[in-house]
Parts: sequence; C-alpha cells; structure tokens
Amino acid sequence: MPLFISSINSGSNGNCYYIGNKDEAVLVDAGLYCKEIEKRMKRQDLDIKKVKAIFISHEHADHISGLRSLSKKHQIPVYITDHTLRNTHLRIEKHLINSFKETDSISIGGLSVTAFKKSHDASDPHSFIVSGDKINVGVFTDIGFACKPLINYFSQCHAAFLETNYCENMLMTGSYPQFLKKRISSRKGHLSNSQALELFTRYKGKHLSYLILSHLSKNNNTPELVNELFNQHAGSTTIVIASRYEETPVYCVEQSDDAKALKHARTSEPERVQLSLF
Repeated sequence: MPLFISSINSGSNGNCYYIGNKDEAVLVDAGLYCKEIEKRMKRQDLDIKKVKAIFISHEHADHISGLRSLSKKHQIPVYITDHTLRNTHLRIEKHLINSFKETDSISIGGLSVTAFKKSHDASDPHSFIVSGDKINVGVFTDIGFACKPLINYFSQCHAAFLETNYCENMLMTGSYPQFLKKRISSRKGHLSNSQALELFTRYKGKHLSYLILSHLSKNNNTPELVNELFNQHAGSTTIVIASRYEETPVYCVEQSDDAKALKHARTSEPERVQLSLF
C-alpha cells in the first residue's frame, strides 16, 4: 500500500505536512489557521476525516497556530511532548492530548510514527518518521545540523521533507541583525542549503523517490536557487520545492521508482501572513 504526501504549507508563515495511506493520515504540525488547512486539503481532495492524529514538532507559532481550533473542531488527537505542550500555552482539550517520548513508535491505524530529538532553539523539539507497509517518510525541518539520528533515518527514507532554509551568502550579506544571523546559522537554528545538500548527496538511499525541500527563508533563499542546486545531484530522486504560499501536489510514494504525482499544484496564492522572523 503506497503512502500519499503533501506539504500543506512550509515556511516561517506556517508549517503543516500531510502523510497518509488510503485509510488514515497524520499531520505533522498545524501552523496555519484551521480554515486554511481545510481549504488547502480540500483543493487536493484530501479528506480531513482521514486525519487521525496531529504530531507537533515544537512550540514555535509557525507550527502550532491552528492546532487548538483544528483539533477541537475535528476531535483529532494531538501527540506532543510534555515540555512542548507547556510552552505552547494552548488550551487543548485534555482528552485529545497524548504525550510521546523519543524513539516511541506510535501506531495510527496502518501507520507508525517514530519521533527523535533534533537540535533547535525550542524546549523539546523532535523530528518524525512516518512509516506504512515498509515505506518511510521523514519530516526534517527546523534543525541546526545533521545529527547521527537524522543521518540514520534519512538514509532509510523513500520520501522526505528536508529543510533548506537559507543560502549562507544571502544570510551573511543580508539585512538581518547580527544576533539573528547567528541564531539562524547556529547548531540550534536552521539547516542551510549546503548542509542539506551534503546530507542528500552523502546519505540518500537508492529508494529515495521524492525530496521535498522545505521551510525556505523568504529573505535568505530562493526556490530557483535550491532547485538548481539539488537537481544537479538528483539522479532518480524527484526534487520538489515546498511553497510558503500554497500546498504542493499530492505525491504517491511506493517502493518502486515510478511513483507519480496525483495532480498538479494550484497556482492561487492565499493571503500571506508572517508569523515569525524565520
């Protein structure tokens, strides 16, 4: 059974990623308003009723802004660590809250979700591997560097959402204040284009069919730059750029190499809302 994936939005204005099979699905993060998530899923014929869990990576606003309303309206269980929950300051309905710990394997129907810690300036940040029928999809964003667990899990992925937040030259020569440049480029900040490219070229498995480049900075990166950079080394992997303004197509991830996109991306641009600096 294949898995179906889509970036609902990716960037400092909101992050939300869909991974599911034909029967159930999970969201990783809910950083857009509830109505916007619903609208974008509907455009891609993704049924919100199939979403059986929301996994939260960390408490920054661009990852949780729609969490309370989305979980309450659709009664979707929320998987979140105790430390992260305290720092969200959100009043999530108690019966929907589920705690998890690093390396827990959580069954959501025919899906299995494994969390592992990442390096980021948050209270208890985690990345996730979503698996089903021997297919692995990773969500690897908001990470300061490629730690050993990330390398290990990335090498096992059939598809991955991988952060390419900034171009080093654009960041260092740009208008951001020095403290923010240091924060973004630190080991608890974000992954640069070159760091992500090294991870991809050195550790990708032969079965990696889709690499969805994610969380691009509006001011310190461009889709054209990362597309050209990664396509030079893509081989059999399809490179996709996740937008900060609209959802991607839904992609079918299979163990074979001939998985195809289900439909084309829409070109409309919803209202642009900046929630954080990066």
